Amino acid sequence: MRGPSGSPDLFGTPILGVSEVSGLICDLLDDMRLHQIWVRGEVTNYKDHASGHRYFSLSEQNGRSSALINCVMWRTYASGLEFTPKNGMDVLAWGTVEVYEPHGRYQLIVREMLPAGRGERHLMVERWKRELDAEGLFSPERRRPLPAFPHRVGVVTSPTGAALKDILSVISRRYPAAEVVLSPTAVQGEGAHTEITEAIQRVDGLVDVIIVGRGGGSFEDLFPFNHPDVVRAVARCRTPVISAVGHEVDTALCDFAADLRAPTPSAAAERAVPDRREVLRDLAGYEERMGALLSHRIDAAGREVEDLRARMHPRRLTRRIHERMQRLAEHEELLRRAALSRVQRERSALAEVRASLAGKDPLAILKRGYCIAESGGRIVKSAGDLSPGEHVVLRMKDGRCRAVVEDITHDKDV
Repeated sequence: MRGPSGSPDLFGTPILGVSEVSGLICDLLDDMRLHQIWVRGEVTNYKDHASGHRYFSLSEQNGRSSALINCVMWRTYASGLEFTPKNGMDVLAWGTVEVYEPHGRYQLIVREMLPAGRGERHLMVERWKRELDAEGLFSPERRRPLPAFPHRVGVVTSPTGAALKDILSVISRRYPAAEVVLSPTAVQGEGAHTEITEAIQRVDGLVDVIIVGRGGGSFEDLFPFNHPDVVRAVARCRTPVISAVGHEVDTALCDFAADLRAPTPSAAAERAVPDRREVLRDLAGYEERMGALLSHRIDAAGREVEDLRARMHPRRLTRRIHERMQRLAEHEELLRRAALSRVQRERSALAEVRASLAGKDPLAILKRGYCIAESGGRIVKSAGDLSPGEHVVLRMKDGRCRAVVEDITHDKDV
């Protein structure tokens, strides 16, 4: 008998080949819940292969029962290990569960491994980082510029550590005019994060810039500077903060909340204050430029004064006055001639207008012996406008008279 898929069937149950079973296991292990996971267990059967690969198992004992999973860490990832795994060591391993089909064996492909205690703290720091970032404490827009010439520099660090000595040495060499205000605190150990937080709050607002930091150390030594209390204290500071925790390769969460991150305490001191030698060089350059500018202004003013003095000399001034009077007289004569010419033109034009008006004056003709006949208030222009016996008014140059039309004669030529 054969099953629906064509494979042999025994009592209604399909018979699978070994490769088919391995394929089904691969499909089952393709669950995303088995990808990129952290697994805690005890190292057993550890073998450091000559090729650089690491083969081992992780086991767990729960009462009378126990569990075990095979692991492999390829050379590429194993070269980055910061410790040497040993049998019996409690570790955290990060990787993905996969199956090796030819052997039908599943195993954890490990990409990173940490001692369990340290690993837990690493995970804690990663969680804090996500939470603080979500609060906006790491936003670049929050960062403020440092003061160019601080009068007081606050230092939050151990009073006996090398970091304080380095900071004092750099500031005294670069900018001795600045006053250093120490806000002492423990920088490692249990409860150090509380002291660091209080030290930051104690000095905030009393100085122009604050340096928070310590010298290099292990992850455990630097752990207090990852604590959310310290990070929030840095973020809430009214005063600009420089974070200088550890050395160049070290990073703490307070670095992300500070206005500036310096790789070392010495570098933080260099960023906090200017170099007096550079300041003096700049001042010398400013002084030289100001002197040159002032000299140029004085020379220009002197030339202007000499020019005014020369122009105000009595003889030269008298000559200039005579020249101006001569020009004034010439302009006066030109204006007089122009005015006369304009008056003459206006008089000629006025005479022409007067003559034109006189020629058009209807009364002017009466002076030559003519008269104007009016009838009914209208001027009589034609003999046909009159009738015999009609009364008319004759207007002459010096008066009027009334007349009666006796007879009307019409001219044949008109």
